[in-house]
Amino acid sequence: MSMDFGRPPRAAENEELVEKRLKEVSAGDGLQETLMVEWRTKPLVVQVIDLPVDQLYFNPSTHRIRAQRSFDLERDRLLTANPWAPESQDYLRYLLQALPSNPAKRDGDFDELKASLKEYRQNEPGLVTRDGILVNGNTRVAALRELGVPSVRVGVLPESCTWSDINAVELSLQLRHDTRRPYSYINRLLTIEEQAAAGRPLADIAKDFRIRTETAEQDRWVLSTLNDLVARSQTGSAQLKLMDFEDQQEKLRELHRAFAKASRQNPGQADLLKENRLALIVLEFSKTDVRLADVDFRSRYLQRHLPEQLKQAPAQPAAARVIPGLNRALPADNPHVAAAKAFTNTLLRAKAVERAPGAVDQQESDEAAELWRQAREAVEEALVPAGKDARVRKRKQAAPDRLNDAVQDIEQCVTDMTLARASRNLDEETLDEAILALKSSLMKLAREAARIEEPGDGVVWLLSAMQEKEEE
Repeated sequence: MSMDFGRPPRAAENEELVEKRLKEVSAGDGLQETLMVEWRTKPLVVQVIDLPVDQLYFNPSTHRIRAQRSFDLERDRLLTANPWAPESQDYLRYLLQALPSNPAKRDGDFDELKASLKEYRQNEPGLVTRDGILVNGNTRVAALRELGVPSVRVGVLPESCTWSDINAVELSLQLRHDTRRPYSYINRLLTIEEQAAAGRPLADIAKDFRIRTETAEQDRWVLSTLNDLVARSQTGSAQLKLMDFEDQQEKLRELHRAFAKASRQNPGQADLLKENRLALIVLEFSKTDVRLADVDFRSRYLQRHLPEQLKQAPAQPAAARVIPGLNRALPADNPHVAAAKAFTNTLLRAKAVERAPGAVDQQESDEAAELWRQAREAVEEALVPAGKDARVRKRKQAAPDRLNDAVQDIEQCVTDMTLARASRNLDEETLDEAILALKSSLMKLAREAARIEEPGDGVVWLLSAMQEKEEE
């Protein structure tokens, strides 16, 4: 459900100014500019007018900077309590020009937008309520203010506009194909979760975002995992934030796919795989390195390289969880999973301390940095033999995998032939040429397979079949 931030202090003044400008535009003889928006599931054409940029308010509910608000917790609390205060509006302005993955830095995309506005001015109008709240165009107005441009072109929403309408319209505009600055990854996850929590069917949310329902489910799993990591990272006053994982999108998606596959094949090992890979994601290893963290990565490769303080198992294994209302206990994590979680937790807390230098003393910061260095070095050592073994396994599986792909192609070919024959549309000459090429390839395959010392049933069949062909 959308939070209601009420009306800003200059709401009445802005409403009067908006009405005046709308009347002036309607009374004019020139061509009137309009903007098409989606309003309560239907298209709506709204009038475009000029308004002073200094009169407008940044939208405190904008999804664009939802995750980044936690960058400064004190200013975020003030923003929630009084979004229209000058300090709160200045914090929103700051976040709009900040780098999503690290708001301490300025976003290069913002500077590109600013340069474009300076050279070409405003290509598309923004969108406001009659109270002067920006629904779309928050970043553009922040850039225009820096440029000293006095006014901005904006469409005006109907008088009955509510905060639910503001959020819905902002989302619909953001998801248009022609949008130039999409939501950051974490803000996109938060928006999908917000929509799902509001009771919207996931299929409808996926349609709005132009993704498959399975992808929306994946995104919700990733956000749940990240929330868990953030909670586990807390140590004293230091704690990671969701935006600390902004650049890990592809790794997290691959993690979900690997976890889902492992859950189907061996549910007991899925959590171990997940924790092993999360540890490498937290340590900021590359996507190809993370793939090497399989179920046995810790026990087979990593354990012997870890310093003693990182080898230690959790002092107290996690207790069995009880399902509320049913009084039934779920099994606790097995010792291997518990040890892997303890290792990941240690890394999360070290990273939290590293990211919050002002919240801890120098000694604690130095200890966290040293632990981080030791963990990175241990994993780097473990990745060398793990990578070699993975390459060997890949070479061993390459030939069978290609044959399995060929089998699927032939199965599809059978279906295509059936359909083509039924419609009398089969190109028999081309098919005959393709089968002869297949025969030639099978003969080559048989010659290589003949070198196998102890052939199985499949190889025996292939050799027999090809021998018969040669004898004909």
